[in-house]
Amino acid sequence: MIRTHPNDPPLTAGEAAKVAWLIGRMAKRGIAGEDVDQRDLRRKLDRVLDGARKRAEKAATAAEK
Repeated sequence: MIRTHPNDPPLTAGEAAKVAWLIGRMAKRGIAGEDVDQRDLRRKLDRVLDGARKRAEKAATAAEK
């Protein structure tokens, strides 16, 4: 598992690669200008992080049993 930020859940290698790809696309759009809409990429990033949080919670509850 890969830790990206203390507040974020641990990511698998695939999730970390997707996060890096999305952040790279966001950076590329950021170069285009401040008025460029990035909401679609932010939603995709949030979905990846939400999935990782759910997986981490499920693993934690399974470990408690």
